[in-house]
Amino acid sequence: MTGDLAFRAATVEDVDAVVALVQSAYRGDASRAGWTTEADLLDGQRTDPDDVRAAIGAADSVVVLAERDGSLAACCHVQRRGDRCYFGMFAVDPTRQGGGTGKQVMAYAEELARTRWGCTVMEMTVIRQRTDLIAFYVRRGYTDTGHRSPFPYGVERFGIPRRDDLEFTLLEKAL
Repeated sequence: MTGDLAFRAATVEDVDAVVALVQSAYRGDASRAGWTTEADLLDGQRTDPDDVRAAIGAADSVVVLAERDGSLAACCHVQRRGDRCYFGMFAVDPTRQGGGTGKQVMAYAEELARTRWGCTVMEMTVIRQRTDLIAFYVRRGYTDTGHRSPFPYGVERFGIPRRDDLEFTLLEKAL
């Protein structure tokens, strides 16, 4: 891994690249090159161009791109919700996972939330069955709030579940 990460806000011209990155990190055979795959839990799409466009255009929202050596290495979405910020759409190119890129992107997003909007808490939802991913976030200072919410079964824009017990857990970190 050479070169530093360069961060910038995504524009509508980046929509297709963001969709492709997120899909490659979580779904299908390509996602198995990294450790963040959800391929054993879900089929179908992880996001779509309309969702990414909406995130880019939303108020108090930024889709962050992390580029290394001129190519897209990672992305995330940060959106202000009062004194909290929501962290989502987090994806690292599966071939670049495990080398510290994700940690750098998270640190950048947390600093952005603090400095741009004065947020005091970062929160995210994670599929509760993703214990390896939750453990990664716990090592980064996040805690499981115990708040659970149902997976949106029957809404294919979130994916096609391969099991019937999926639910989300809310994680948060004081900034």
